[in-house]
Amino acid sequence: MTDTSDIAYQVLARKYRPATFADLIGQEAMVRTLKNAFAADRIAQAFMLTGIRGTGKTTTARIIAKGLNCIGADGTGGPTTDPCGVCQNCVAIAQGRHVDVMEMDAASNTGVQNIRDAIIETVSYRAAQARYKIFIIDEVHMLSTSAFNALLKTLEEPPPHVKFLFATTEIRKVPVTVLSRCQRFDLRRIEPEVMIAHLQKIAASEDARIADDALALITRAAEGSVRDAMSLLDQAIAHGAGETTADQVRAMLGLADRGRVLDLFEAIMRGDAAAALDELGAQYADGADPVAVLRDLAEITHWLSVVKITSAAAEDPTIAPDERLRGRALADRLAMRVLTRMWQMLLKALEEVALAPNAMMAAEMAVIRLTHVADLPTPGELVRKLQSTPPPVGGGAAARGMGANPPSPAPRAQAPTPRGGSGNGGGAGAPQAALAPEPGPDLSLYPSFHSIVALIEETRDIKLLVEIKTCLRLVSYAPGRIEVQPTDDAPTDLVQRLKRALQLATGANWILSVVNTGGAPTIAEQDQASARAMQAELERHPLLQAVRAAFPKARIAGIRTRAQLQAAAQAHALPDLPDPDDLPEDWDPFEDE
Repeated sequence: MTDTSDIAYQVLARKYRPATFADLIGQEAMVRTLKNAFAADRIAQAFMLTGIRGTGKTTTARIIAKGLNCIGADGTGGPTTDPCGVCQNCVAIAQGRHVDVMEMDAASNTGVQNIRDAIIETVSYRAAQARYKIFIIDEVHMLSTSAFNALLKTLEEPPPHVKFLFATTEIRKVPVTVLSRCQRFDLRRIEPEVMIAHLQKIAASEDARIADDALALITRAAEGSVRDAMSLLDQAIAHGAGETTADQVRAMLGLADRGRVLDLFEAIMRGDAAAALDELGAQYADGADPVAVLRDLAEITHWLSVVKITSAAAEDPTIAPDERLRGRALADRLAMRVLTRMWQMLLKALEEVALAPNAMMAAEMAVIRLTHVADLPTPGELVRKLQSTPPPVGGGAAARGMGANPPSPAPRAQAPTPRGGSGNGGGAGAPQAALAPEPGPDLSLYPSFHSIVALIEETRDIKLLVEIKTCLRLVSYAPGRIEVQPTDDAPTDLVQRLKRALQLATGANWILSVVNTGGAPTIAEQDQASARAMQAELERHPLLQAVRAAFPKARIAGIRTRAQLQAAAQAHALPDLPDPDDLPEDWDPFEDE
């Protein structure tokens, strides 16, 4: 039977797995620390390796295991950061069959019994062949709480011949009690430049021709993971069948052409909905995933935002030179507020895709929304634009004065000159000129009918206050004497209740007369007329007219004068704090008075 083990195909991720620290890429800080620790014989009892997928956590653990147990080609070597790779320990560890190096997958062995059987009951025995007995636990965060607790004592005081190597992608799920007993190394994402150079080296070793922009696409899709990049490179070489181009890699990954995504982005920014939908439809027909297109738009938005802040971000090696030029031009032309608005809307669109009956429908609706808001000015631009609008001809004093001060409320209708009336409300009758209020308190404190309304408001008789404002038309007023015309829906006892309330509040006997005609509008009617006049004055102002032109469906939700705004601000203002120099030394702000 023919042995095919030597000719069996190995995927690139396994074939080019690092065998020494020199083979690791992008982890210089960790390698330097480990080399110094080995050289000084200060090797920790446990290592915690953390990082995203594919950065080399398990590979690093195996390299450390080989370095700890390497005896050199002549069989006399000690722990080293440059394992020989040819001694029996190095070969057995590389092949995963060394009796003293036990690898355990915590995802499949989560319970306390697994830890007890695999580690606790065997840790006291010395290594059979190697210098150290080594336990490599992958995805250690998957262990149960009881399993971690069972491991703690052994982890804190292990025998001198035992080393622990842990690997995890979820460092926050590992208990602090375990982390405190380990020397932690954070494996970094691989930088794009380093990744592209590594892929070029692998492709050359495989005699594979692959374009540089295709390698840039693979690097961007790998997101810093070497294993992902190697797997994609393996697939791209097979897909290209000779020479692999960027278009082939883009089709393999289901990505849209970044240049075409920029075309779509520019159409959206121009507000050209028809062109944007045509481009989106063309990309969809060519096999692009609508969700991927929206993500590419979000990625471009983020990239342009960063480029506006720091121009160095434009030098991304995973982006083609012509696309960098277009990106710089877009970043210079677009405002940051426009980009942030685009970002927020794209995030919302990506959420909607998951709920939509069809991803393409959701993408089209998102593009339509984006084109409609793309040409809207930012708030600052809108204010500047509206303020620069010239006032219309014949705008009058209202148009000239609105810029600095809001319109003041229209003056209330003045009451007619006092006329006669019956004493306590018997309708029109004899003149009351000869009658005078009884001597008593100083009624000059109430010079107008509005002071009477304010007095009733102070008494907190809300029902009477509302009825005075809506059901009484003032005919004449003098301190101590009021002549009114009730409305048709006024309560029959309203005048009597008002008279009684005034007498209780002032201590004086007020004379209230009722007539059938001649009354001014009620306070409520005057307020409504004042609001209408103020709104009419606002409508004539050029600033509001410019707003109407920009937003035809806008409406005035409310009007507040400058005095009202100042009063509201004073009502919500914090009280003045005492001067610290005037406070006693033993003053306590929290002490009960």
